[in-house]
Amino acid sequence: MAIGERIRFFRVLRGMTQKFLGIRVGFPERSADVRLAQYETGTRTPKADLTAVLAKELDVSPRALNVPDIDTEVGLMHTLFALEDIYGLEPSREDGICRLWINLHTGDSSVMGDLHEWLKQKERLKAGEISKVEYDRWRYNYPKFDTSGHWHAVTPSQEVSDILVREIKKKSKKK
Repeated sequence: MAIGERIRFFRVLRGMTQKFLGIRVGFPERSADVRLAQYETGTRTPKADLTAVLAKELDVSPRALNVPDIDTEVGLMHTLFALEDIYGLEPSREDGICRLWINLHTGDSSVMGDLHEWLKQKERLKAGEISKVEYDRWRYNYPKFDTSGHWHAVTPSQEVSDILVREIKKKSKKK
Protein backbone atom coordinates (compact mmCIF):
# COMPACT_ATOMS: atom_id res chain seq x y z
CA MET A 1 0.00 0.00 0.00
CA ALA A 2 1.52 3.32 -1.09
CA ILE A 3 1.79 6.29 1.26
CA GLY A 4 -1.19 8.06 -0.35
CA GLU A 5 -3.39 5.03 0.24
CA ARG A 6 -2.23 4.89 3.87
CA ILE A 7 -3.03 8.59 4.34
CA ARG A 8 -6.52 7.97 2.95
CA PHE A 9 -6.96 4.83 5.09
CA PHE A 10 -6.15 6.66 8.32
CA ARG A 11 -8.07 9.80 7.33
CA VAL A 12 -11.23 7.76 6.70
CA LEU A 13 -10.60 5.73 9.87
CA ARG A 14 -10.48 9.00 11.83
CA GLY A 15 -13.64 10.30 10.13
CA MET A 16 -11.89 13.30 8.60
CA THR A 17 -12.63 14.94 5.26
CA GLN A 18 -9.80 15.82 2.91
CA LYS A 19 -10.50 19.51 3.47
CA PHE A 20 -10.41 19.16 7.28
CA LEU A 21 -7.11 17.26 7.29
CA GLY A 22 -5.63 19.57 4.66
CA ILE A 23 -6.42 22.61 6.79
CA ARG A 24 -5.04 20.88 9.91
CA VAL A 25 -1.69 20.29 8.20
CA GLY A 26 -1.48 23.91 7.06
CA PHE A 27 -2.83 24.06 3.51
CA PRO A 28 -4.89 27.12 2.58
CA GLU A 29 -8.61 26.49 3.11
CA ARG A 30 -9.53 27.12 -0.54
CA SER A 31 -7.18 24.38 -1.81
CA ALA A 32 -6.81 22.08 1.22
CA ASP A 33 -8.97 19.28 -0.20
CA VAL A 34 -7.31 19.42 -3.63
CA ARG A 35 -3.82 19.32 -2.14
CA LEU A 36 -4.66 16.37 0.09
CA ALA A 37 -6.31 14.55 -2.82
CA GLN A 38 -3.03 14.91 -4.75
CA TYR A 39 -1.18 13.08 -1.98
CA GLU A 40 -3.85 10.41 -1.59
CA THR A 41 -3.90 9.62 -5.31
CA GLY A 42 -0.12 9.55 -5.58
CA THR A 43 0.07 12.58 -7.89
CA ARG A 44 2.33 14.13 -5.26
CA THR A 45 4.46 12.47 -2.58
CA PRO A 46 4.80 14.20 0.79
CA LYS A 47 8.29 15.06 1.98
CA ALA A 48 9.42 13.86 5.41
CA ASP A 49 8.35 17.03 7.24
CA LEU A 50 4.82 16.90 5.79
CA THR A 51 4.63 13.16 6.47
CA ALA A 52 5.47 13.88 10.12
CA VAL A 53 2.72 16.54 10.34
CA LEU A 54 0.18 14.23 8.64
CA ALA A 55 1.11 11.41 11.02
CA LYS A 56 0.67 13.68 14.03
CA GLU A 57 -2.77 14.85 12.86
CA LEU A 58 -3.80 11.25 12.11
CA ASP A 59 -2.43 10.08 15.50
CA VAL A 60 -0.09 7.50 13.99
CA SER A 61 3.64 7.04 13.69
CA PRO A 62 5.19 8.31 10.45
CA ARG A 63 6.32 4.70 10.00
CA ALA A 64 2.66 3.67 9.76
CA LEU A 65 2.36 5.89 6.69
CA ASN A 66 5.64 4.77 5.10
CA VAL A 67 5.00 1.05 4.89
CA PRO A 68 6.61 -1.09 2.17
CA ASP A 69 4.69 -1.41 -1.07
CA ILE A 70 2.70 -4.59 -0.40
CA ASP A 71 -0.40 -3.78 -2.41
CA THR A 72 0.30 -6.56 -4.90
CA GLU A 73 1.00 -10.23 -4.32
CA VAL A 74 4.42 -9.84 -5.93
CA GLY A 75 5.24 -6.85 -3.70
CA LEU A 76 4.14 -8.81 -0.63
CA MET A 77 6.24 -11.82 -1.64
CA HIS A 78 9.37 -9.70 -2.10
CA THR A 79 8.76 -8.10 1.29
CA LEU A 80 8.54 -11.59 2.82
CA PHE A 81 11.73 -12.63 1.00
CA ALA A 82 13.50 -9.59 2.45
CA LEU A 83 12.26 -10.57 5.92
CA GLU A 84 13.65 -14.04 5.34
CA ASP A 85 17.07 -12.60 4.46
CA ILE A 86 17.20 -10.15 7.35
CA TYR A 87 15.27 -11.82 10.19
CA GLY A 88 15.19 -15.48 9.25
CA LEU A 89 11.47 -15.55 8.47
CA GLU A 90 10.59 -18.97 7.04
CA PRO A 91 7.45 -20.61 5.73
CA SER A 92 6.46 -24.01 7.13
CA ARG A 93 3.55 -26.39 6.89
CA GLU A 94 1.81 -27.59 10.04
CA ASP A 95 -1.30 -29.76 9.85
CA GLY A 96 -1.82 -28.63 6.26
CA ILE A 97 -1.66 -24.96 7.20
CA CYS A 98 1.07 -22.67 5.84
CA ARG A 99 2.62 -20.64 8.64
CA LEU A 100 5.41 -18.09 8.91
CA TRP A 101 7.94 -18.24 11.74
CA ILE A 102 11.24 -16.69 12.78
CA ASN A 103 14.22 -19.03 12.71
CA LEU A 104 16.23 -17.93 15.74
CA HIS A 105 19.37 -19.57 14.38
CA THR A 106 19.51 -17.34 11.31
CA GLY A 107 17.41 -14.34 12.28
CA ASP A 108 17.53 -11.51 14.75
CA SER A 109 16.32 -13.01 18.02
CA SER A 110 15.45 -9.56 19.42
CA VAL A 111 12.53 -9.46 16.99
CA MET A 112 11.02 -12.31 18.99
CA GLY A 113 10.37 -9.90 21.86
CA ASP A 114 8.53 -7.62 19.46
CA LEU A 115 6.44 -10.49 18.16
CA HIS A 116 5.61 -11.62 21.70
CA GLU A 117 4.48 -8.08 22.56
CA TRP A 118 2.29 -8.04 19.44
CA LEU A 119 0.81 -11.41 20.43
CA LYS A 120 0.20 -10.11 23.96
CA GLN A 121 -1.69 -7.08 22.63
CA LYS A 122 -3.71 -9.27 20.23
CA GLU A 123 -4.60 -11.63 23.10
CA ARG A 124 -5.67 -8.66 25.24
CA LEU A 125 -7.94 -7.52 22.39
CA LYS A 126 -9.49 -10.99 22.03
CA ALA A 127 -10.01 -11.21 25.80
CA GLY A 128 -11.78 -7.85 25.85
CA GLU A 129 -9.10 -6.23 28.03
CA ILE A 130 -8.55 -3.51 25.42
CA SER A 131 -10.78 -2.17 22.66
CA LYS A 132 -10.11 -2.35 18.91
CA VAL A 133 -9.42 1.40 19.05
CA GLU A 134 -6.77 0.87 21.75
CA TYR A 135 -5.24 -2.05 19.84
CA ASP A 136 -5.10 -0.02 16.63
CA ARG A 137 -3.59 2.93 18.50
CA TRP A 138 -0.89 0.61 19.86
CA ARG A 139 0.03 -0.87 16.49
CA TYR A 140 -0.27 2.28 14.37
CA ASN A 141 2.00 4.15 16.79
CA TYR A 142 4.38 1.29 17.50
CA PRO A 143 6.74 1.48 19.34
CA LYS A 144 5.45 4.63 21.06
CA PHE A 145 3.00 2.78 23.34
CA ASP A 146 5.03 -0.41 23.67
CA THR A 147 5.62 -1.28 27.30
CA SER A 148 7.95 -4.25 26.83
CA GLY A 149 11.08 -2.07 26.89
CA HIS A 150 12.81 -4.18 24.25
CA TRP A 151 11.80 -2.59 20.96
CA HIS A 152 14.35 -1.53 18.40
CA ALA A 153 14.37 0.62 15.30
CA VAL A 154 12.89 -0.88 12.16
CA THR A 155 15.11 -0.53 9.13
CA PRO A 156 13.44 1.69 6.54
CA SER A 157 12.61 -0.08 3.30
CA GLN A 158 15.33 1.76 1.29
CA GLU A 159 17.92 0.59 3.78
CA VAL A 160 16.53 -2.94 3.56
CA SER A 161 16.84 -2.75 -0.20
CA ASP A 162 20.45 -1.52 0.06
CA ILE A 163 21.33 -4.34 2.46
CA LEU A 164 19.79 -6.92 0.15
CA VAL A 165 21.66 -5.58 -2.88
CA ARG A 166 24.96 -5.75 -0.96
CA GLU A 167 24.26 -9.32 0.19
CA ILE A 168 23.28 -10.45 -3.30
CA LYS A 169 26.48 -8.91 -4.71
CA LYS A 170 28.55 -10.66 -2.03
CA LYS A 171 26.93 -14.01 -2.81
CA SER A 172 27.36 -13.62 -6.56
CA LYS A 173 31.08 -12.77 -6.12
CA LYS A 174 31.58 -15.98 -4.11
CA LYS A 175 30.22 -18.13 -6.97
